[in-house]
Amino acid sequence: MKKTGIILGLALLLTLPVSCLNDRDDYVDVRPTGLVTVYPDEEHGFKMQIDDKTVLYPTNVKTSPYKDKVVRALVNFTEDNSSSTRPGTTKADEQLIKRNVKVNWMDSIRTKTPVKTVGESDKLVYGGEPLEIVKDWVTVAEDGFITLRIRTAVGPFHQPHVINLVSGTNPEDPFDFVLRHDPRGDFGNQLGDGLIAFNLNGMPHEGDEVKVTLNWTSFSGPKKLQFTLKMHKEE
Repeated sequence: MKKTGIILGLALLLTLPVSCLNDRDDYVDVRPTGLVTVYPDEEHGFKMQIDDKTVLYPTNVKTSPYKDKVVRALVNFTEDNSSSTRPGTTKADEQLIKRNVKVNWMDSIRTKTPVKTVGESDKLVYGGEPLEIVKDWVTVAEDGFITLRIRTAVGPFHQPHVINLVSGTNPEDPFDFVLRHDPRGDFGNQLGDGLIAFNLNGMPHEGDEVKVTLNWTSFSGPKKLQFTLKMHKEE
């Protein structure tokens, strides 16, 4: 394999923010300072959930750039200790840590829900080309989402690849998934990275925590990875 490129269509370039929400002339770090779930919020416009304990409220942006969509996103933020308005706390969310922040930039990650297996036709419908899951700070299970940094081979034209999380392959465990990759004809010998997120909060589950198993075909054969995932708690 040759030099590393970027899989177009999966996510943003990891080294440069695309959606700038800050019009200041001073320098803004291009590195993300958080991986969040962006939720619409009637009172505050939107909020950004870091984990099951921490929620960020933007003070310099009034509406979500993603409107009413719930998406995972990389964000660069700084604390806003000067704001006189503090997010309120109710009895239902008294365990949450709420912080006011200024959003310098954010960029969404392609966020999907699982698809259902079609049995023996899964490879034909969803693809079966190899990929790797990169061990990285953005490969994480939190807030009911599985977020992954993906690496695979890309062609010279960098056409969008499609990644799906296939459910129902194990009748005894609904949280046992197969990650499938369809390069859409974009074959080559470069390596490319991208980000993809899957929202599992809509799946039936008991309790606040579930065990998730991912199965996929890597360049060296079948692989498996297990996560402990805390589901999203509504405030």
